[in-house]
Amino acid sequence: MEQRDSDATAPPGLGVGMVGYAFMGAAHSQGWRNVGRVFDLPLRPVLAAIAGRDADAVRAAAQRHGWAAAETDWRALIARDDVQLVDICTPGDSHAEIAIAALEAGKHVLCEKPLANSVAEAEAMATAAEAARARGQVAMVGFNYRRVPALSYARRLIAEGRLGTLRHVRVSYLQDWLVDPDFPLTWRLEREHAGSGALGDLGAHIVDLAQYLAGEAIVGVSAQTETFVRERPRPAAAAAGLSAPSGRADGGAPRGPVTVDDAVVFTARLASGALAAFEASRMASGRKNQLRLEINGERGSLAFDLERLNELSFHDHREPAATAGFRRILVTEAEHPYLEAWWPPGHALGYEHTFTHQARDLVAAIGAGTDPSPSFADGLRVQRVLAAVEESARKNAVYTPVQEVPAEVR
Repeated sequence: MEQRDSDATAPPGLGVGMVGYAFMGAAHSQGWRNVGRVFDLPLRPVLAAIAGRDADAVRAAAQRHGWAAAETDWRALIARDDVQLVDICTPGDSHAEIAIAALEAGKHVLCEKPLANSVAEAEAMATAAEAARARGQVAMVGFNYRRVPALSYARRLIAEGRLGTLRHVRVSYLQDWLVDPDFPLTWRLEREHAGSGALGDLGAHIVDLAQYLAGEAIVGVSAQTETFVRERPRPAAAAAGLSAPSGRADGGAPRGPVTVDDAVVFTARLASGALAAFEASRMASGRKNQLRLEINGERGSLAFDLERLNELSFHDHREPAATAGFRRILVTEAEHPYLEAWWPPGHALGYEHTFTHQARDLVAAIGAGTDPSPSFADGLRVQRVLAAVEESARKNAVYTPVQEVPAEVR
């Protein structure tokens, strides 16, 4: 009987090492585990090793998610000969150190968003990535919502001029997991670990999406932030993801200060002069993970809701008024981005597929020797917007220009 796939015909292996194993670690693991089974790739991702500080927890994560080995020191993971790509899924305070060390060790890098906790860290990372690029390495930021097929298709329609000159962008990203004042003080609520709150956690996504879809940069902002619950119970054990170890802390436990924002609202101007409005909150009761956007142009408009992520609403303003209006596009056709490898039309994809698409795009870039997107320079561009938002909020919504990304790291 003929063997269909042999080692002789299989693409070369690409050893992946991942640092972090909680919420994002699980999502990235699924992407790496599935991508080679769905897409034809120039390289075959191999789940070589996963790293985390808790030996028992990281071994359990390795077994659950299919990693061949476990390390308790990220430096040991970077040093492994069977790791050619380092995927960083840790809190933001460690992104810069791990990414720069991995790039200097000759590894490709994927780093979760936001790129860093400060502009200075993001600049150092972008500079290291540019130096590594000259050695044939690539570095990419994990803004996974770019990989929603409907949003990738929206970018295509805008780039083709279907909306004409853009005039308005409106984006909101709302969650409710912090509404309970006794939700514990996890790392996401401490500036030294997270950098910021809803701004960096959710706002980074919508800033990147706005710039990606519009194809232009945000040049200035006017912002306000608020922390509604300023103290929370300290957890008895480490919390993972967006939940406490037991879902809710003891209200009588010692409390500590929340040092990040709970919510942010800001207006912005794009380079073309288009206006934008942004809202991000982790205190919007009833909203679990709602990301909505609408883009209006001289010729038409697009609208999207993550809770209906296989759909895109499109309005062509050049149609006769008697029949014009928003129409639903079901983004499941083979002609739509990423859909050629999945199911027949009408069979929907979900959140987890964005990480498979992310892995596909990164492996394709490595195999072709091209620059992946979003790059560390793109991540720095988002970081500069976040910094301008915080500066504006400190000055009670004074309009604040966004610093341009230096040409040498673009």
